[in-house]
Amino acid sequence: MKKNSFLEGTFIATLAIIIVKVMGALYGIPFYKIIGEDGGTLYSYAYNVYNLFLNICTAGIPLAISKMVSEYNALEMFKTKEKCYSLAKKVMFMVSIITFFLMFVFAEGFAYLIIGNIEGGNSINDVVLVIRTISFCLLIIPYLSVLRGYLQGHKYIAPTSYSQVFEQVIRIAIILFGSYITINILNKSVSTGVAVAVSGAFFGGLVAAIYLLIKLHKNKNEFIKESNIKEQVISNKDIIKKIIKYSIPFIIVSIATDIYGLTDMTLIIKGLYKLGYTASESELISSIISTWGVKICMIINSLAIGLSSSLIPNIVDSNVRKDYKEVNRRIIDSINIIIVVGLPISIGIAYLSNPIYYMFYGKSIYGGGILRLLVFASLFASLHIVLNMILQSLNKFKYVYLNTIVGFIINAILDIPLMILFDKIGISAYYGTIVATLIGYLGSFIIALRVLKKDYKIKFIEILSLIKKLFIPLVCMCASMYLLSYLINYNTLDSRIFAFLRCLIYAIVSGGLFILISYRNGLLTDVFGKEFIDRIINKFKKKAKN
Repeated sequence: MKKNSFLEGTFIATLAIIIVKVMGALYGIPFYKIIGEDGGTLYSYAYNVYNLFLNICTAGIPLAISKMVSEYNALEMFKTKEKCYSLAKKVMFMVSIITFFLMFVFAEGFAYLIIGNIEGGNSINDVVLVIRTISFCLLIIPYLSVLRGYLQGHKYIAPTSYSQVFEQVIRIAIILFGSYITINILNKSVSTGVAVAVSGAFFGGLVAAIYLLIKLHKNKNEFIKESNIKEQVISNKDIIKKIIKYSIPFIIVSIATDIYGLTDMTLIIKGLYKLGYTASESELISSIISTWGVKICMIINSLAIGLSSSLIPNIVDSNVRKDYKEVNRRIIDSINIIIVVGLPISIGIAYLSNPIYYMFYGKSIYGGGILRLLVFASLFASLHIVLNMILQSLNKFKYVYLNTIVGFIINAILDIPLMILFDKIGISAYYGTIVATLIGYLGSFIIALRVLKKDYKIKFIEILSLIKKLFIPLVCMCASMYLLSYLINYNTLDSRIFAFLRCLIYAIVSGGLFILISYRNGLLTDVFGKEFIDRIINKFKKKAKN
């Protein structure tokens, strides 16, 4: 195995996650046909509850392990590093059992929390079934995440990225074949088909865990080393305290992200129902905002996750060595990458929201309109994740708590009032909840950026300078999309193939124009570095010659 640099690790992790997310978005096309809208809503209920519990297990300890492994490696405390890994596995085992038990036993309570006494949609028993089925994934996925955190802490990003692809392949195979056989061949109910589908996450995680264990065994000499210094003896109790200390901020951030979604989902259903929407319409809109629309925005989310995988070990390593210039550089690079890559993709998805949504899920009264604004909420969420990862890597825990809590409170307070306001002024009420989320994230950004500026002297003038360079490529991209809309005037909603072709033409022409102008005006070099850009160009040239 080979260690990966910051940019290389980011590129590999992001590419793997994009592959995983693209697969995750594409399987929705046949899966949605198999289970229908009610089944799709039921599926989103299961995953929203599961993600909340999963993040209690996996958002904290694995990232804490990555951070601690990086820290102890930099200090050459190799025995302590291995002790930390061993203890983390034991702690994770206990947490997995507890969270599985809670999710399984209180499934009915969660079902009532989500749909209450609303009639005309999915039943309480249906929701309970899928929640209990997916709860078994908590017995394997948390352990898998510890393996990934250990490898990432050593800057081995590639194996963990490959394991995600293997996990997704197995998961999707079970989702599609399992649900189809259950519903169409065995003639079981849609809820049973969805229950079989959600079990795919367990088997996918099992295959990925076996793959990583084989990798660790074959390369054990890369991890177990002798130190050249006399190590300070650190007790198990102190290591566990440190794991918990490092884990809590990661857990809070990740739970807050899911609570954003869970809160929106619950308030949307109840708020829209009160404003005159039917139960089915309310559930459908909620599932688009919380699950199906988010799947389409996966490229932007992938970028944040890919950055996080590479960001933590690199910032921790530089901070431990007191190389604050390098820390500063990594922070600026991370924010710049999110803006330069995420913003044009968001604008492109927003412009093509109707054909993109139709391409994935078919005709929808609400899908395209919701996606047009939701994509910017995904961009804000990605920046929020990266900023909090930076703060956590620098041990600025109280500011992580503060900005997360403030953002959540703003979102929760504004959800219903903005829905009512939008309904009164003639704008679709569900836009209010997306706007509330955007405002909540803005509140979080202000707090996080002020701390970084004050404590690490981050010069945001560099980011503003980059945004100025970004303006011309963005304007040219938007202008080309506008012109293309006159040249391509057929009805994209007649066929998924036409919808796909339109999106592909826009991506090649407008996206290619953006990349070309960004390269010419030095924007790409400023963000990714000349060496990295030249390496990619040379690879393309070699392939072209061959």
